[in-house]
Amino acid sequence: MSVRRYIPAVAVAVLLAAQLSACSGDDDADRVRLGKVARSDVAEVVEAPGTVSARAAATLRASAEGTIERLYVGDGDRVQEGDVLARIGSPTAREQLAQAREADGSLAGGGVDMPAALDMSGFQRKTDRSARQGFSAARKVALKIPDLRQRALVLAGITRAEGEYRSAAAAAREAVARLNAGLGSVGNAFSSITAAQRVQTRAAVRAGERTVKALTIKAPFDGVVSLGGPAGGGGGLGDLASRLPQQLAGQGGAGGSAASGLGALGGLGGGTAKDASSVATGAPVSSGDAVVTVTDVSRLSLAADVDETDVLQIREGVEADVEFDAVQGGTYTAEVTGIGVTPKESTGGGVTYKVTLVLKEGTLSGGGRAPMPKPGMSAVVNLRVREVTGVLSVPSAAIVSSGRDSVVWAVVGGQAERRVVRLGAQGDTTVEVTRGLKEGEEVVVRGADSVRQGEELSP
Repeated sequence: MSVRRYIPAVAVAVLLAAQLSACSGDDDADRVRLGKVARSDVAEVVEAPGTVSARAAATLRASAEGTIERLYVGDGDRVQEGDVLARIGSPTAREQLAQAREADGSLAGGGVDMPAALDMSGFQRKTDRSARQGFSAARKVALKIPDLRQRALVLAGITRAEGEYRSAAAAAREAVARLNAGLGSVGNAFSSITAAQRVQTRAAVRAGERTVKALTIKAPFDGVVSLGGPAGGGGGLGDLASRLPQQLAGQGGAGGSAASGLGALGGLGGGTAKDASSVATGAPVSSGDAVVTVTDVSRLSLAADVDETDVLQIREGVEADVEFDAVQGGTYTAEVTGIGVTPKESTGGGVTYKVTLVLKEGTLSGGGRAPMPKPGMSAVVNLRVREVTGVLSVPSAAIVSSGRDSVVWAVVGGQAERRVVRLGAQGDTTVEVTRGLKEGEEVVVRGADSVRQGEELSP
């Protein structure tokens, strides 16, 4: 939950203190003090809790069941895009690819014998039904992928294969219809159905090739390595393949392998969590297990939770001062780059909105350069939502709330005079006054809530 704080841009209180004078009488001197309306700079600040985020982070997972054949990196290593980080040995993945290629080769080369007394209409309907089940199963598993980019790639592959199948299936239905009308041959109808089946075997080959290729884990971008990573929402390529039914088993002997890889059209981001101690050469992994996490720390950002009462004052480009508990005496600068529109309920029952900032360099209280924080560290973000310079202002203690009015006690002829004023930027110790006072006028700056109209207030 954000908190409104007000911080003056200059130490106006020091300047005003020099102008303060005691009122008549020792008791009044302790109770009331006077000061003059002066010009100063005022900065209005909204305070919000924040968390550091990296520019990007990717958890790289085992694409199939096997063992870590070779691990090339350790915790904290810096890597560049394309560097090989680990190799997974998986006889299962290579066997699935071999089976998919064999099945596809059989259909392509005409090596599948046409069963005798085959009901072509029934054969075609069974092929379509199996394909629908396979695509549906693949889509359900793909929708569980937590990584949005990987999910989109998998779903795009499934959609592409579905489109290819629809075209091939339409041709097969037309061939069967011609056969039933006495205008076509059994061989043509069988070939058309086989062509539709081959859409699945080709998808299985592509999936198998991607699975095997993904056994070599490479850095997707420059960054810092951490071994292991969090759990995901699903499995890897091999896990997706194993969940699909053996859809066309018994139909010419080729369909089972086609079905086993039908939905495995891209990389998945699921599986179990792994800590650094369980990631080593020779260690077993399951499909989808986290192996390595790469984090790009070249640019750090902040996510601040700003209260609904303050968020409308935030705009892109607003600057902020940032403090971290982990960096005592350090102050950083940041700039707002985005303002969210999705509400989030805060712990206090209110509503907050996410404000994103880019984090810049910091300085220590002694003047040295502050170390850059790490992703996940908490921060206090002071957003400077309004800054004015050279404006009429009074100490914030001079302002008294009276219903909807803001009131200041001016001193006219040695007596207190009630003035309703209009406020502008409101700092922590200093407040801008846009109407109701003139520069140089004397006002009550301490004890204002105890003053009465006409009260004698001699300097």
